[in-house]
Amino acid sequence: MTTTKPVRVRFAPSPTGKLHIGGARTAIYNWAFARATGGTFVLRIEDTDPERSTEENTQIILRALRWMGLDWDEGPEVGGPCGPYFQTQRTATYEAALQKLIDAGAAYPCFCTKEELAERRAAAEAEGKTWKYDKHCLHLSKEEIEANLAAGKPFVIRQNIPNEGTTTFHDELYGDITVENAEMHDMILIKSDGYPTYNFANVVDDHTMNITHVVRGNEYLSSAPKYQRLYDAFGWESPVYIHLPLICLLYTSDA
Repeated sequence: MTTTKPVRVRFAPSPTGKLHIGGARTAIYNWAFARATGGTFVLRIEDTDPERSTEENTQIILRALRWMGLDWDEGPEVGGPCGPYFQTQRTATYEAALQKLIDAGAAYPCFCTKEELAERRAAAEAEGKTWKYDKHCLHLSKEEIEANLAAGKPFVIRQNIPNEGTTTFHDELYGDITVENAEMHDMILIKSDGYPTYNFANVVDDHTMNITHVVRGNEYLSSAPKYQRLYDAFGWESPVYIHLPLICLLYTSDA
């Protein structure tokens, strides 16, 4: 898959910790790609985990990038036409996108408690089955949903992935990858605290920030089909995927 659009890439660290070597390499690849093509390097802070994200870590990440000689064309302390560049400041964007999914039947509220999920998981495993969410709440009536909401029952929003068919996406390094839809879970898009998950916010932001190429570690390769389902549900063109091999460190001992 190729694109004729001007290159726009992003590095999107989470300030739940300091910048690690894998993140640093991903940032360098994205920055170098943008500079080599005359493109735009976007820095986005994915801070939707309020319990672990800190301002201190954000500043450490910014200083580390500058120490490596990396500058960004859009992002924190720079601004740009696609801001804000902190996910906690993009709530309205996520709400509008989520409503489109719900209206299209591609997402639904789930009121299952942790205890109920654990019980159903245990029952499936006792039968030797691999557990995945069983779409229990997909079948709630409008009246049941409204009653649960009125009662203040906690809920999440899940992606509605069909049980039939396949999903295919293309990666520039790995080629076409096809996954059976039945193997995928109805992943959570909005958590019970109202914050979007990484999976949801990441897709929405990449689209609304006009990202053309997603360059990231291949630990995200297994999640890419779910992202592709979101792009398809929205009717959006997916970016060019480039999943980088992981960095493997070899430790030796004289002992």
